[in-house]
Amino acid sequence: MATYVLVHGAWGGAWVWHRLLGPLRAAGHTAHAVTLTGTGDRAHLLHPGIGLADHVRDVVAVVQAEELGPVILVGHSYGGMVVTGAADALLSAGTEVSQLVYVDAVVPHSGECWSSLHDAETVAARTAAARAHGHSLPPPGPAVFGLDAADTAWLARRHVPHPFGPYREPLHFDAARLALVPRTFVDCHAPAFPTIAPFRARVRAEPGWDVREISTGHFPMVSTPEALARILLELAAVRR
Repeated sequence: MATYVLVHGAWGGAWVWHRLLGPLRAAGHTAHAVTLTGTGDRAHLLHPGIGLADHVRDVVAVVQAEELGPVILVGHSYGGMVVTGAADALLSAGTEVSQLVYVDAVVPHSGECWSSLHDAETVAARTAAARAHGHSLPPPGPAVFGLDAADTAWLARRHVPHPFGPYREPLHFDAARLALVPRTFVDCHAPAFPTIAPFRARVRAEPGWDVREISTGHFPMVSTPEALARILLELAAVRR
């Protein structure tokens, strides 16, 4: 059976995967949802010094503490940065990463930051917002994610500010090593979240990507968990 490690995006927490864990576990698989330092139920640990490297270590620590492997790393949105770094660290330590899945996520090249492909206006707006909120990024109004009223309210209650350090911290990794890991991008385009547009284009232009589409918005684990679970289960069956 497969072992999934699920990594949320900005402003979230392990809670965002709540509707996905059941279907994965019901199919006989193991699934762990990670909460990154300073977010979700660990929001009380938020401080200005948190960086991308800390979030990578969060994921690596779960895999090592639970003695997991091989693992399917699944990252949503900003979580794409984190699973990329975690995959590189785990592989270098001898832990097998059987697949990388990017759910409407950032897909970095080595040396890039989370902010590298954002336009100047977005970078300026987020930098200004972080300065005004104690070096953390306040969550946007969840209406931008294309959810229904109940799910929009659910996100609004749970979203917390995100550490700003990871926004400008570059990620360096062995691109050749990661290229050997099967990679899937789940494109959620109805409506499309604007800052993911460069990565939708990137995975279609580069070789080696399996691109799947779900006709939903940026949070498929909330809006269409059955469809996302179906993709993850198919991937585990094909590449077991």
